[in-house]
Amino acid sequence: MSWVDQVGYLAAILTTCSFVPQAWHTFRTRDVGGISLGMYTVFAAGVALWLAYGLLLRAWPIVLANAVTLSLALAILAMKLRFGRAAPPVGDRVR
Repeated sequence: MSWVDQVGYLAAILTTCSFVPQAWHTFRTRDVGGISLGMYTVFAAGVALWLAYGLLLRAWPIVLANAVTLSLALAILAMKLRFGRAAPPVGDRVR
């Protein structure tokens, strides 16, 4: 494996692992209040395009990183859609 591939795989590991704490926290607590639906939607679309780009280039570090990151981002997005529809706190309700 070339040093260029090693750099790519290291970048893939670091950036992908950065999503694990957020996904784990969201799975565990179902707390999605601090997650922006718009941001995660645009982010997931961008990661999907990076995945397509990596596939077209056959650049496996890009494919691997973005496949895992897209899975995590979509899981967080799904939890935002599922758990984010709770009733607002009592103090925030309009009378």
